[in-house]
Amino acid sequence: MKPLRALVVDDEPLARERLTRLLLEAGCTIAGELGDGVALLQWLKEPGEVDVIFLDIQMPGLSGMEVLAEVRGGPPVVFVTAFSSYAVRAFELAAADYLLKPVFEDRLAKCLERLRDRLVRPLSPEELKTLLPLPVRFPIRAGDGEIYMELDHVTHFELENDHVWACRGQNRFLTRWVALAEVEQAFPEDGLLRIQRHLLLRPRTVKGIRPASVGRIKVMVAPKVELTVSRAMTPRVKDCVRAGGS
Repeated sequence: MKPLRALVVDDEPLARERLTRLLLEAGCTIAGELGDGVALLQWLKEPGEVDVIFLDIQMPGLSGMEVLAEVRGGPPVVFVTAFSSYAVRAFELAAADYLLKPVFEDRLAKCLERLRDRLVRPLSPEELKTLLPLPVRFPIRAGDGEIYMELDHVTHFELENDHVWACRGQNRFLTRWVALAEVEQAFPEDGLLRIQRHLLLRPRTVKGIRPASVGRIKVMVAPKVELTVSRAMTPRVKDCVRAGGS
């Protein structure tokens, strides 16, 4: 049987490497690895021959799904996501497949079987547009009023003097929350991790990790911005980041 040729599109290097390794172990060939929607747009100008695109749903900037929603005649797409709600919406079309992060061998094997049996067909741009996730927004204070910020722009939340700040790297924005538990309740599917009593991390924003004091690590979420993870949470944060931020 001719091996499936796959293109892997994911902005998280560790998640991309993991999926690529699993695909190779399953007998597939890798046509390419891309890290964002802009790279996918360039690839589509002179597309290589692929049987399937494994596409991360949540990527900063121009997402791969937004690119594909403007292109006709593409190959079947398998969505890769940490958000089960998106996966259900995709699967309900009965025309697409999905993988939840972290990806495991048994679920990937079922997906590849569906692809080989041609049970996953290419989606039209119109169908893809119906799957585009709506941006998750929340209010931040602006003088006497408020403006709305997208969760995807936030790296972490910080509690200080009974006020919760939404942080985008070095920039901080005052929210109307007074406890980190309120943030966790507002975004139950985002995979937020309490890495200190006063810090709530979005693992998918982590760019790197390094050792700190004994049993602790520091995570880099932006240039010159590192957060110290508690000793108790260090193993979980490592596992989560290595699995692709799910």
